[in-house]
Amino acid sequence: MTAFIIHNMAPIMFVALVVFLLLGYPAAFSLGAVGLLFAIIGIELGQFSPDFLQALPERVYGVMSNDTLLAIPFFTFMGLVLERSGMAEDLLETVGQLFGTVRGGLAYAVIFVGALLAATTGVVAASVISMGLISLPIMLRYGYDRRVASGVIAASGTLAQIIPPSLVLIVMADQLGRSVGDMYEGAFIPGLVLAALYASYVFLISMLFPKAAPGLPVEAVGFREPDGSRGLLSLAVLTVASGFFGWYVMRNAGYRGADYVVLTMFVGIIFAFSVAVLNWIAGRFTGFRFLSQIAQQTTFVMVPPLFLIFLVLGTIFIGVATPTEGGAMGAMGALILGMIKRRLTWDLVRQAIESTAKLSAFVVFILIGARVFSLTFYGVSGHIWVEELLTSLPGGQMGFLIFVNVLVFLLAFFLDFFELAFIIVPLLGPAADKLGIDLIWFGIILAVNMQTSFMHPPFGFALFYLRSVAPKESYLDRVTGKRMEPVTTGQIYWGAVPFVVIQLIMVALVITFPAMVMHYKGAASTVDPTTIQIDVPQLDLPPLNFDPPKFN
Repeated sequence: MTAFIIHNMAPIMFVALVVFLLLGYPAAFSLGAVGLLFAIIGIELGQFSPDFLQALPERVYGVMSNDTLLAIPFFTFMGLVLERSGMAEDLLETVGQLFGTVRGGLAYAVIFVGALLAATTGVVAASVISMGLISLPIMLRYGYDRRVASGVIAASGTLAQIIPPSLVLIVMADQLGRSVGDMYEGAFIPGLVLAALYASYVFLISMLFPKAAPGLPVEAVGFREPDGSRGLLSLAVLTVASGFFGWYVMRNAGYRGADYVVLTMFVGIIFAFSVAVLNWIAGRFTGFRFLSQIAQQTTFVMVPPLFLIFLVLGTIFIGVATPTEGGAMGAMGALILGMIKRRLTWDLVRQAIESTAKLSAFVVFILIGARVFSLTFYGVSGHIWVEELLTSLPGGQMGFLIFVNVLVFLLAFFLDFFELAFIIVPLLGPAADKLGIDLIWFGIILAVNMQTSFMHPPFGFALFYLRSVAPKESYLDRVTGKRMEPVTTGQIYWGAVPFVVIQLIMVALVITFPAMVMHYKGAASTVDPTTIQIDVPQLDLPPLNFDPPKFN
C-alpha cells in the first residue's frame, strides 16, 4: 500500500482535492488543506522535501504584491456602481424601443445591452440581475416564451466573462504568465462573434416560432415624431456622419492600426454627442430640432457607456494605461456617471465597496489556497505527471485541445470559473506551451469553455442569479393589469440549454479559426529568435606585419 501511494502521490492528491470539493467544502480551504495534508504525508514517506514549505511565505507575499490582480477590485467596483446607477435600465428601455415591432426585438435589445454592459462592467452577476429585473417582466408582458426569455437574459449576462474587461481574463492571464492587455485584445472578436451567434439563434426562433419571440405592439412603441414617424432615418444619418467624421479626422492625422480604430470611435462619439447637445439646445430655445426624438435619446443613452469603454479598453489597447490603471479610471468614471445621473448616494457606494471587498477576498483566499496546493503538487512531481499525461495524448495539439476542453466542460458542472482558473489552468498551461500552443489563444479557448460554468444546470451561477429575481408566484402586471404566471426553475434550466450548445460551437470556432485571437500579435515579428543564424562572410585580408619599423 505504501509503495502504491509513493508511486501515485500526484494523482491521489488530485483525486483527494476533487473529493473535498464534491463534499461541499469551500475551494480555498480545500486547496490549502489538501496541500498541507499531502505535504505531511510526503515528508513521512520521503517523497516531499520540507524545504519546499520554506517558499510558502514568499508565494503568499507574491499574491499580495501582484499588481495585475489589483484590476479585479477596480473593475468589480466599477460594474457594481454602474449597475446601481440605472445605466442598464436606460439602455434596455431605449434599445428595446429602437427595435420596435421587429420580431424578437426585446431579445435583440437584451443581447446588445448585455454585450455593452459586459464591456463596461465585466461582472456577470451585475449584468444578469439588472436585465432580469428590468427586461424579464417586459418580455413576459408581451408574450415571450419563458424559456426563450430566461435563456437570452442568462446567456447575455455571461458575455461579461469573455468580453473585456472580464475578471476571468485577468486571472487567466496571471495564471498563464501572459499580458492582460494581450488577453483582452485576443478576446474582443470572439466575444462579439458569440453575441452575434446569440442574436442568430433569436432570429431563428423568431422565424420558426413567431409567438415565442414577438415584436412590441404598435401602441407600445414610443419616441414618435409629430407626424407619427419613428425618426429612424435621422438616427441612421447621425451614425454614418459620426463614423465618417471620426474616420476623416484620424485618417488626416496619420493614425494607423489599433490606435486608428480606437481613436476613430472616440472622435465619432464626441461628434455624435456634440450634435445631440446642439439639437437639445436648439429645441429648448427655438423649438426647432434637426434630430428625431429617438436619435437624441439613443445618443444620450449610448454615449456614457461608450465613453467609459474607451476610457478603460481604449487606453489599454493603445498602450496609454495598464489594465490596473484602466480599471482605476473606469471606477472613477463610474462614480462620475453616477453623480451626473444624480443617483450616486453614500448607501450605493457603501454597498458597492462591501461587495467588492467580499469578491476580492474570495479571489485572494482561493489564490493562496491554490499556491499551497501547487507547491506540494510540484514537490511530489505532479507537474511532470500532468505534462507527460497530456503531451502523450494521440492527435498532437488537436488531440490535446479536444481532451482539455471536454475535461473543462465536465468540471464546469461542479466548479465555477475562479476555481477552474486557479486549479486547472496552472496544470494545463505548461503542457500547452510544450506542445507549441500560443497561450493567449489557449486562454481564450478555455475562457469561452469556462463560460458554460455559469449556464450549466443545475449549478450555473447565472441561472441562480436569474432565479433570484424571476417571479416565483403569479402576479398582476402593473401595465396591463393581467395576472401573469410565474417562471419555473425548469423553464430557466431548459432555456439555458441551447445557449450552452452555442458556447460549445464558439469553442470549436475559436479552435478552427485561431486568427480571431491571433490578431493581438499585430505586426509583431513571428520569427523564432532561436532559429536565427548569422553567417559572417570570410574576407581575404593582407597578412599582418608585426616587425618593428626601421628608421634610417
